[in-house]
Amino acid sequence: MSPESKPLINLTKIGMSNHIKQANFFHSLLVFIGLFGLIALGMFVLDKQLHIVLFMAVVWVACHAWLLGFNYSSIRDMMNVAISRALPAFYIFLLIGLIIAALMKSGTVATLIYYGLDWMSPQWFLPVGFILCALMSLLTGTSWGTVGTLGVVFMGMAEALGLPVYWVAGMVISGATFGDKMSPISDTTNLAAMSSETDLYAHIKSMLMTTGPTFLLVLVVFTAIGFNFTVTDDSLDQAENIQVALSQLFNLNPLVTLLPVLVLGVLSYRRFPAEISMTACILVAVLIACLFQGQSIQEVTQALWSNSKADTGLKNIDDLLGRGGLYAMAWTLLLAFIAVALGGILQGAGFVLALLNGLISRIKSTGSMVASTILTGLLSVAAMSEAYIAIILNSELYKKLYSDRGIDAAVLSRSVEEGTTLMSPLIPWSTAGAFYAATLGVAVVEYAPYALLNLLNPLVAILFAYLGMALLKKQIAK
Repeated sequence: MSPESKPLINLTKIGMSNHIKQANFFHSLLVFIGLFGLIALGMFVLDKQLHIVLFMAVVWVACHAWLLGFNYSSIRDMMNVAISRALPAFYIFLLIGLIIAALMKSGTVATLIYYGLDWMSPQWFLPVGFILCALMSLLTGTSWGTVGTLGVVFMGMAEALGLPVYWVAGMVISGATFGDKMSPISDTTNLAAMSSETDLYAHIKSMLMTTGPTFLLVLVVFTAIGFNFTVTDDSLDQAENIQVALSQLFNLNPLVTLLPVLVLGVLSYRRFPAEISMTACILVAVLIACLFQGQSIQEVTQALWSNSKADTGLKNIDDLLGRGGLYAMAWTLLLAFIAVALGGILQGAGFVLALLNGLISRIKSTGSMVASTILTGLLSVAAMSEAYIAIILNSELYKKLYSDRGIDAAVLSRSVEEGTTLMSPLIPWSTAGAFYAATLGVAVVEYAPYALLNLLNPLVAILFAYLGMALLKKQIAK
C-alpha cells in the first residue's frame, strides 16, 4: 500500500473534510525553510531559547496547515495524536530523573567513581568507556538507560581527572547508540525490522555490515585520542581528594551499593518493560539510601523531586552528586512536548510526506537511494523530534522502491536506522538530543562533533552503497 493511501495519522478521524488541499513539494519546502530558520534563530541569536522558538514554529506550521483548509480542531488533534504516541518517551524522561537522584543518594554513583578512579587510566578512558557503554546498551536494549547510569559516572570521572568532557560525552553517546542499535531487545531495532517487513536477525546482520567496521574505526580513533590525554599532578591530587570525600560521605560497599544497577540490568535483559525495570531500580536505591546510607526518608524524597548539591567542599563532585530529580527533567520534557506537537502538525497536514516524496522522485541510483533514505530519516527526526514515527514513515516511503530495485528489506531497515536512531542524538530539539544534553550536562552542539559513531556510520553506509558493498539482494521466492 502506498504512503498516500495509508497515512500514519488518519485525518478523516480528526476532522479532515473534502475541502482540504494537498500539500505540494514547494509549499512543504517553504514551510521547512521557515521552520529551520526559526530554529537557527533560537540556537545562534536568541541564546538557545528553543522553547519559545519552537512555540513560534508551531504557530508558523499551524498557519500553513490552516491555508490548506485544516480547521483549529483538526490541527489540535494532529498535535494530540503525536503527543499520545510520544507518551512512553515522556514516562522514561521522568523515570530517568528519578533514577539519577536515587543512584546519587544510594551511593551507587559514588561507588562507581571511587573504584573507577583506581583502575581507569586517562589513556584508556575513551576506548574502555566506549566498549563498556556499548556492552551495557547491547545487554539492556536502552541507550537512554546507559547514558543515565554509566554516562553520568563517566562524566564524573572525567571531571575528576581533568579530561575534556565533550570527548567523554561523545564517547558515551557513541557506545550507547551502538549497543541500542544492535540489541535484539531494543525497541527501535524491533520497530525498524517490523516496519520494513524484514526478520529481526536479518536486520541486525545487515547493520553489522556497516556498523561493525564503523565501530572498529571509532575504537581506533578513541584509542589514538586517548593516548594524547595527559593528567597533571593537580588532577591526580584532585582524584585522590574526591575519593577521600566520597568515602567520608557514603558507605561504599559495592556488594550493596551496586544492587540498583544489577536489578536494572537483569530486568532489562529479561525484557521487562523499561518502566518496570527503572521503577525497581529506583525502589532498591531508595531502600539502600535510607537503610544503608542512613539518610532520612525526607531527604531522599526531596532529592527525588529536586536533588540538591552535596557538601564535600569539592565543587565538581558537589555538582555531580546534586543532579537528578523530577524537576531537573522539566526543561527537557517541555522542550520535547512542544517539539512533538510541532511534528504532529507537520506530519498530519502532509508537509513531511510531500517533501520526502519530492526528494524520492529524484533518486536515480542504488547509492543515491540509500543516501536519500538516510537523509530523509534525518529530516524526519528534525521535523518530528523523535525517531519512532520517523522509522515508520521512512520504512513506508521506501519499501516499494527497494523492492522494485531488487534490494533486500534488511538494507532498507538498516538505512532507516542509520538516518533516525543514529541522527536523533545530534539534533538539539529531538527527544534524544534534549535528554542526553540534560543528563550529561553538555549541550548537543558541544558533544555532537565528538559522537563519532553517530557521525561516521551513515557516511560509511553511503560510501558502501555507492561502491556496491553490503547491498543484500532480495530473495526471490521459488
